[in-house]
Amino acid sequence: MEFAVSRTGTTLVTLHGGSDTTACDGATEELASTLEALEADGTIADWAVDDADVYEHPTGPFDPYTVSVEFAVTVVVEADDSDAAAEVGVSAIDEALERGDVDSVTYTSSPVASPA
Repeated sequence: MEFAVSRTGTTLVTLHGGSDTTACDGATEELASTLEALEADGTIADWAVDDADVYEHPTGPFDPYTVSVEFAVTVVVEADDSDAAAEVGVSAIDEALERGDVDSVTYTSSPVASPA
């Protein structure tokens, strides 16, 4: 049986930005592009980027911003029941984000599995 497994989390994106706003916008766009590419190649089924906040301001004029970006991802997996789907889905999500070079991931929810 097919299940959709979803999970939310945050990741840190480091980049140069002219202000808090441009840094947050740039980090959101960078993560969205990565998740869009993972969706296009069939690695994930759905995604959303929810919010971005400056995690660490630059300490000098040419230092980068570190931005915390909230996201949600969904994968579709085959499993016998929702518990098994959650386990398989967690691995699939971790592998997909790793393949997309999404680093410093902290999950903010447990996986949710529902029939696809």
